[in-house]
Amino acid sequence: MKITVLCENSVCMDYECKYDIKAEHGLSLFVEVNGKKILFDTGSKGQYVRNAKIFGIDLQKTDFVVLSHNHEDHSWWLVFHNFRAKKKIIFHPQVLKDLPSKEAKKIQKEFKVITSTTPIEFVPNIFFLWDIPLTTSFETGKYRTWKKIIDDSAIAIKTPKWVFVITGCSHSWIWNICEYAKKVTGQKLLGVIWWFHLFSTWDRKILEWIIQYFKKEKVKYLYPMHCVDFEAMMSIYKEIPFEKLWTGSIIEI
Repeated sequence: MKITVLCENSVCMDYECKYDIKAEHGLSLFVEVNGKKILFDTGSKGQYVRNAKIFGIDLQKTDFVVLSHNHEDHSWWLVFHNFRAKKKIIFHPQVLKDLPSKEAKKIQKEFKVITSTTPIEFVPNIFFLWDIPLTTSFETGKYRTWKKIIDDSAIAIKTPKWVFVITGCSHSWIWNICEYAKKVTGQKLLGVIWWFHLFSTWDRKILEWIIQYFKKEKVKYLYPMHCVDFEAMMSIYKEIPFEKLWTGSIIEI
């Protein structure tokens, strides 16, 4: 499995100086696994297209586009894509309802839309989780307006013994997502690429719960990024050392 960070909130100085890549507030990954190529989210300002060219990644060879949820820093730049052929696109059906009408119609016209409300194995051993059950008693997947974000989902990549999870913002919250990925695949947790709105000033108890959860799960690969503040990252790092990824980073597992 190879994952290239096409865009993220930050960029390493070495990457910027050597390759002139740009970061933006948002997320886009290029995932290569089991002979398939998956574009996971597209950011908000198109840097994923520019950076892919610099990295030598041909986005025309994308097999599937996957949107984690409807927020602009993850999905809205998709309408400015440059795909020459209709690509298969996977997202929760609520995404089309939450996107602006013009953009939603454009996506329906220019892509082969795949939607469902139950987990789907869209590539052998790769699952899109769709609806994430909210099982914790102290968090219900809400954000800012305290309205449940129905369409927030994730990818689960199954190996013979483990599962690797790729999230968007984890508005369904990371323990709900990981527990559901384990249930769907029947495997233990290997690793998580983990974007979610975790700020140490919001609720220290939740941060400590997350740290203890990953320690209990004995996660081998952990990559918290995007909307995770510095203090929260350092609290996690003290307990579970991890590699900080940036725009331009490559993970090979």
